[in-house]
Amino acid sequence: MIDKKYLPSLLYRANQARELDRIAIEEIGIPGICLMERAGSAAFEILKSHWPKAQRIIVVCGTGNNGGDAYILARLAYLAGYDVIVLQVGDTNNLKGDALIAFNAMQAIGLKAQVFTQTKLSVVDVLVDGLFGTGLNREVSGKWREVIDSLNQRRCPLLALDIPSGLHADTGTVLGTAVHADVTVTFIALKQGLFTGAAPDYCGKIYFNDLQVPPIIYEGFHHTQRLDYNNLKTALPKRQRTAHKGKFGHVLIIGGDSGMIGAARLAAEAAARVGAGLISVATRSAHAALLNLTRPEIMSHGVETYEDLKPLIDKANVIAIGPGLGQSTWAVSLLEAIKETEKPVIVDADALNLLAKNPFRFKNSILTPHIGEAARLLESTTIEIQADRFASVRALQRRFGGVCTLKGAGTLVADENEQVGVCNAGNPGMATGGMGDLLTGVIAGLVAQGLTPIEATNLGVCLHAKAGDKAAADGERGLLASDLISWLRHYANP
Repeated sequence: MIDKKYLPSLLYRANQARELDRIAIEEIGIPGICLMERAGSAAFEILKSHWPKAQRIIVVCGTGNNGGDAYILARLAYLAGYDVIVLQVGDTNNLKGDALIAFNAMQAIGLKAQVFTQTKLSVVDVLVDGLFGTGLNREVSGKWREVIDSLNQRRCPLLALDIPSGLHADTGTVLGTAVHADVTVTFIALKQGLFTGAAPDYCGKIYFNDLQVPPIIYEGFHHTQRLDYNNLKTALPKRQRTAHKGKFGHVLIIGGDSGMIGAARLAAEAAARVGAGLISVATRSAHAALLNLTRPEIMSHGVETYEDLKPLIDKANVIAIGPGLGQSTWAVSLLEAIKETEKPVIVDADALNLLAKNPFRFKNSILTPHIGEAARLLESTTIEIQADRFASVRALQRRFGGVCTLKGAGTLVADENEQVGVCNAGNPGMATGGMGDLLTGVIAGLVAQGLTPIEATNLGVCLHAKAGDKAAADGERGLLASDLISWLRHYANP
């Protein structure tokens, strides 16, 4: 069994997961009921390992294959001596195929399904959700919604089979209502919707089991990818003993209007802490000297015009614009000054808001919007952005080119081929001011050291998230962006 720490990297859509099932059954020759038996058995093993003291189990079943997996779990638990109650939602006369075989096998040992009522949930150690599988694509309503709402009122842990019922397997959105699981065990293919959108609040701990299908069935699929720091950190080579600062690039951070100098400061230090050789900041003349007081390694320059900025652009290897930039005429003029550069440009914060007002493409860009900024860039709404984050990040990439991210729980990264990666690290404590500025600096610092824009962005979002998780070890509430600084350095030295 593979827990969340060791999940595979490839992610699939619901129709691809169904096709993998078909290939395993029809082309490889594994009987469908055999796969269903393996799924039910795998889920039962997870239940036993997570809740070793549990005795009373209630298994809630629908009438599809997800219910079939649940019938098998119920049968195995009953034979193992557990006190098992099976609550049926939907008419069992609608059961067919492998689910019907599993139902009959459960009935044959004397374990009968009862009609679901909320009162039967009163005394239980573990609930098992076998209502809907990955094929659900419409809003949950009627009695099904009432059942899910009842499950969510329970005071005991819940295990979801394949996906929490009510969650969209492709987008991670909630289809009206969805089961809040403590543990989710998913089979054959990791579904991309488990890792972004609303999913992190519904899936709990995620486990995967491939049901012993041969690796050949996975060949030839166009898929998304789960970004993992441990896989990506190899892009950071070990430094030679003869290295000097010029080998690790020069980052220029542009931002820090009046009252927002801290944003530029955070981005600059983040770039330095992940290993950039030189860091310059272009900011307001009135407070440029203040940056040197708190971090003397930063070269701080007061700029008011294009002429002030041009020498700094010429010296830099990579430019990051946006942290604390504001949207004044000063900010507009600085954005215009780098419009034609061919150097890599990371665009964040108010630079994105200015870009939304006057759209254009940089020649070599990395855009890092959160959902509000993404909505403005796409002339949309945050609800529409969140409804399908995968489609949204691809739309951003098509419109603005380069590499585009969509920040949030399950940050997404789309490259120039519209391949999407998902980072499932990070935590809610990072929902605070300055975190995005750090990410901008991290990515800029990695590009400065020679990583390609997509390498730097993929590694950057993971490194940033890992640092956030480590910094939140003592609690998420009250976490500050600056708390991540030392951990950025730690994870930049794998």
